[in-house]
Parts: sequence; C-alpha cells; structure tokens
Amino acid sequence: MEPNHLFLHEAAAQIAAGQLSPMELTQACIWQVEQLDPQLNCFITFTPETALQAAQAAEAEIYSGGPRSRLHGIPIALKDLYETAGVRTTAGSLFFKDHLPEQNGVVVEKLYSAGAVSLGKLNLHEIALGVTNVNPHFGACRNPWDVSRISGGSSGGSGAALAARMCLGSLGSDTGGSIRIPASLCGVVGLKPTYGRVSLRGVVPLSWNLDHAGPMARCVRDAAILLQVIAGYDRLDPYSLDVPVDDYLDQIEAGVKDWRVALASDEFFSEVTDPQVMEAYRTAASVFEQLGARLELVSFPQARQAAKANGVMTPSDGAAFHRERLASQPDLFGKDIRQRLEIGAGFSSTEYILARRTQTVLRRQFTRFFDRYDILLTPATALPAPPIEGPDAIEQARLLTRFTAPFNLTGLPAISLPCSFTSQGLPAGLQIVAPPWAEARLLRAAHAYEQATDWHLRAPQIARS
Repeated sequence: MEPNHLFLHEAAAQIAAGQLSPMELTQACIWQVEQLDPQLNCFITFTPETALQAAQAAEAEIYSGGPRSRLHGIPIALKDLYETAGVRTTAGSLFFKDHLPEQNGVVVEKLYSAGAVSLGKLNLHEIALGVTNVNPHFGACRNPWDVSRISGGSSGGSGAALAARMCLGSLGSDTGGSIRIPASLCGVVGLKPTYGRVSLRGVVPLSWNLDHAGPMARCVRDAAILLQVIAGYDRLDPYSLDVPVDDYLDQIEAGVKDWRVALASDEFFSEVTDPQVMEAYRTAASVFEQLGARLELVSFPQARQAAKANGVMTPSDGAAFHRERLASQPDLFGKDIRQRLEIGAGFSSTEYILARRTQTVLRRQFTRFFDRYDILLTPATALPAPPIEGPDAIEQARLLTRFTAPFNLTGLPAISLPCSFTSQGLPAGLQIVAPPWAEARLLRAAHAYEQATDWHLRAPQIARS
C-alpha cells in the first residue's frame, strides 16, 4: 500500500514507530496531487516546496525527541478560507485572489503547532455560498468517483482531495452543510461540531451566526484526532464558548449498546430523497439495531422550519459581510453568488428577525429532543452527487442542504460518514446528530457504525490507478 492510502491514525502510528518518515509520506501525497489534480482541480494553491520543508523539519524533530502529537509529520490540506501566513487565502473569490494574510488563523496555528504539514489551499464554492463547488473563477472541483459530477460544497476541494488520497486530513467550514455535503457526495467523513466549539478567528466568514469550522477525514478516528487538536475556547473570538473539551478517543470504541436512537421518518426526510439513498439510510439504521441500540421512528416537523430560517439567514448574513463589495463591484461575483447575495440583501428586517426568533426557539426545542434520545439518524443528503452540467446551483442548494441546514441553525453537532454506494457507484452518506457539546458521543456512534461496515475502506478508481 502506498503511504498516502493509509488512514491518518495508521500513518501516525508508523511514524511514531520509525516505520514511515514524514518525508516519504509527504512525497507520496505530492505525487498523488501532481497525478490527479489536473483532472479533479482540488487545489487553488498547491505548496509542495514548503510542504517538503515542513516534513523535513518534522522528521528531524521526531527522530531527535519523538512526535509532538498524532499529527506530527502528517500531510493535510486546508479549505481556502482559512488564513495562512504568507500563503494566499482566496475564499474562492476574485476579491481575495491576491490576499496574503500576515498570520495564521487560530485553528491553522493549532495544526501547525501539533506538527501537521500543509500541502496548500483547497478549492471551494465561491465565498462558501453554495454546494456544487463549480467555481467560475478557479474552476469546478470534480468528484473522484465520477469526474462528470460535483464534489459538493462548499468544502468540495476537501472532500475530493481526501477521497483521491491526496492528503490524510483537512479542514472544512459548514454554514448550511458545507462539511457534511461534500463528505456525503465524496464518500468521506465530515464533522460539524457544536456552534462555538472551534474558533472561527482567521476564517473568512459567510455567516457570523451560522458558520462552523470542523474536520474532514477518511475515517471517524481520524476526524476525532483532528477535532482534538482544533477544539477549544478562544477568548478573542466572540462566537467561541468556554465549554470543556472531552477526550474524543477515550470512549470511541465503547459502542452503542442500549442507546436510544431516533430515526427521522416524516415527509420532510422522505418526499424528495432518492430511493437508493433512502434504502441505504434504512439499512444503516438496522446496523445500529444489530449493535444493540433501540430504534424509534420519530417525526421531526421542526426540521422544515429550521431549514427555511437557515435559508433566510445565510444569504442575508453573507450580504452583510460582503455589502461593500456587492455595492461597488457586483460583477466580480459569479452569477449564482451575486443572485444569492442580492436575495439576501432583499429580505426585510422583519423576515430576518423572525428567522432569528425561529433560531432561538428551535435551538431549545432541538436540545430538549435529546432528553429522550442519545442520537438522531437522518440521510446526509437527499441524493448522490449530481452532474456538473445539471440544474443551477441555487436549486442544488435547496436539495442538498435540506437535511444538513437545520443543524446549522440549531448549532447541534452532526457528522456525515459513508453508508452505501448507488448502482452508479456513487457514495451515499449517513448523518448522525447529537446534543450540544456531545461530540464524543457523536464520534463513538459513528465509529461503532463504521467498524461494523466497510464503506470507508473503498477508494475511487481514479485513486487506485
């Protein structure tokens, strides 16, 4: 097996044991990027030279004193809205195409302090306001399972690069599903933590009220390792909350026996869902029953209301952040982004205030839901990856954010992980949701499911060739 095909935790163990060097691992990832990125377009800025320098430095440190963390010497790549000192941070936009930050964002600094090696900055839907990752300025990022299809967004470069074995971990951001959607469509793992769990300082915002930063990886354990490094209170981030961080690996193997598992089953979750995706969801639920959990079908009528409120707030908040750019140079935005920002700017103050009121009420209601259940299961997306030459981006957003957006509005932690493949060979994702600050529970449930199946072991043909 080539080193870049290892899971992050496997590579970390081999590095710690002296069986694999950071240089060897980084070189394998660089080779993979060079071979596949011309087809997939995952990277906006690829930095192989600085990656090799960082790998060489990590190697010297490890051989002289041992690894600092499980990430020491591990190649990762970052969604291109995380600020990186001296490396351009474009947010997928012409407005930021030459933006060179003077310092690293908080979570980037945490990753670097842990010894991670950055390969560069990954493609995204322009300003993170979309789910196709068809970027008019930097090109479409293509799905490794079928290059005629979208990778999902807005963290599409992260999902595609992981599936294609270009890196061992990544960071995405999630405002209406932008971590979980590409994770679902690309067959990888994406975790949106509780709102306020991970600092957003040094991340180009879309919505101050809905943005979440989180890890993406090829298996649940690797996502836990990344989250352990980036989670924690940042007193300079006004949206960060001072809640203790759990040990996310301590109970990850403990299983779900006797857990109370809610299965979302009302019309909102079934009326537009692809039949193969729905069948995959039901089969995944049965695995939890085999693992000893108690399942109960539940109606979740507030989900529709939550998704609608999120759909008001996201473009409105985006229009607020980009107000000067939208007023002075609107033509520099891509067509779909300009349209969505103008829609957001057009909402009345009454409509926005009612959406915020809905957010406050539903946060309490969704939290109280978990007084009765340990976790909630839903499909991650209603359909597998659509063709790039398909319906317009705004229509795609309505469908693909349908099951993810409610949990941005309410701030609950949620994860997507692979649960099947369609007859066309496209991944389908399972979404697991937990109460606030229960990321350890979420990871434990996801790991239990993952270990009982083999979906996460599959690689797209493009990565194997």
